[in-house]
Amino acid sequence: MAESPLLSVRHLSVDFLMQDGQKGHALEDVSFDILQGHTLGLVGESGCGKTTTLMAIMRLLPASARITTGQVNYNGQDLLSLSERQMRDFRWKEMSIVFQGAMNALNPVMRIDEQIREPILLHHLMTSSQAAGRVGELMELVGIPKERASQYPHEYSGGMRQRAMIALALACSPSLLFADEPTTALDVMIQAQVLELLKGIQEKLGLAIVLVTHDLGVVAEVCDSVAVMYGGKVAESGSIDSIYNTPQHPYTERLLQSFPDLNRPTGDLASIPGTPPRVTDLPPGCRFEPRCYKRIDVCATTAPPMLETSPGHRAACHLCKGPVSSY
Repeated sequence: MAESPLLSVRHLSVDFLMQDGQKGHALEDVSFDILQGHTLGLVGESGCGKTTTLMAIMRLLPASARITTGQVNYNGQDLLSLSERQMRDFRWKEMSIVFQGAMNALNPVMRIDEQIREPILLHHLMTSSQAAGRVGELMELVGIPKERASQYPHEYSGGMRQRAMIALALACSPSLLFADEPTTALDVMIQAQVLELLKGIQEKLGLAIVLVTHDLGVVAEVCDSVAVMYGGKVAESGSIDSIYNTPQHPYTERLLQSFPDLNRPTGDLASIPGTPPRVTDLPPGCRFEPRCYKRIDVCATTAPPMLETSPGHRAACHLCKGPVSSY
């Protein structure tokens, strides 16, 4: 019997109202699952909708954005049907997020221990003295000496700030962690340490993680499955092995060919001409058609359906073969 997903996103669409009055389609028909204890990578170029997907799931979209269609089921509960008060009680206890850029996410005028205690006390999970002990446990878990908990964010290095942000995200023992570009602006060695930390914490606590990144090397290292996004839609999704070894969508192919491979060190790296579409000026057919080296006539006029090309492997391309996905 197949394991039920911890989080199931179905046909999620988000529109933005732009300053000039135009409507931008930031997300369209986004679907994916994640199992308890697994890591899903959301991959794609800047502006493809990765962060918007996380913000929509957590109901943290700005006032100019609106979820137009979709379901977000967490353990069978539809989060989009909850009131804002119910959602506030849900966040951080069940799912939390490591925001991109810890220096901007952490409050610069609050000590680190105060920031980690705050969600614990707001959710009435512990007394003040118990919360102080919990802060010490979390600092040790992420590899920061307990005696540095009373310092301010500016007294930490970039890597330590990112570790503190992870400790904050784990404060209320969630089951699902969103990590939005957690290694941005860190040097390569610190990036590796942060990724190892996330893997270790996941193994110890049994967390499910959704990792947003544009780095295919990171995805291959830490993820179980991947969803490749383009122009606000999922272009392809599946297990790491199937996506990396048998990509079905031309966009995925080009992304992989643009990444250095030690198995072909002398081969030329591929590039993708042009730029991603604007959310207010999307192509009428396939979103990738203007940049696709495999495009055919139908691509310019008709959006391709999401097909299941092999068990668990889905792609939205007119050149693919298979039944329409059950998503």
